[in-house]
Amino acid sequence: MYGKAETLQLLDQEGIVFEAYEHAAVFTVAEAIAANIPHSEFGAKNLFLRDDKHRAYYLVVLPDQKSVSLREIQGRLGSRRLSFASDRDLATMLGLIPGSVTPLGALNDAEHRVEVIIDQEVIDAGYVAVHPCDNTATALLATEDLIELLRRHGSRLRVVTL
Repeated sequence: MYGKAETLQLLDQEGIVFEAYEHAAVFTVAEAIAANIPHSEFGAKNLFLRDDKHRAYYLVVLPDQKSVSLREIQGRLGSRRLSFASDRDLATMLGLIPGSVTPLGALNDAEHRVEVIIDQEVIDAGYVAVHPCDNTATALLATEDLIELLRRHGSRLRVVTL
């Protein structure tokens, strides 16, 4: 399981250039903004979703100030009706707790059940600021490096315009 230390160590081992910032635990985008974490312009909102049959799971990454309905995400993905996945699914599938959802949590998805969905705006920004599997730190890295890392580790990933 990748926690904060293991995730940052992996980024380093993989030769990924990143900046990491320690801070008090933040559970929402509003708390992250109030904490004055550097590079907030690259902040990401991460939604852990499932379909109504509990067969498809998605980790949706979009700019933290973007507002998109679950219905719109559902339409873009061609999915059945979506809702937020349970805290239990979050823990068992991604090894995360609420408030620490991050695309880097896909590293803990040994069965590759969760598809990571990255909004095109995050790609266009060039960089993304995400938690390293713990909400007491934020890592800034190139979006392409994040995508390559997840793909190397077997994650299913799709870029969409939300």
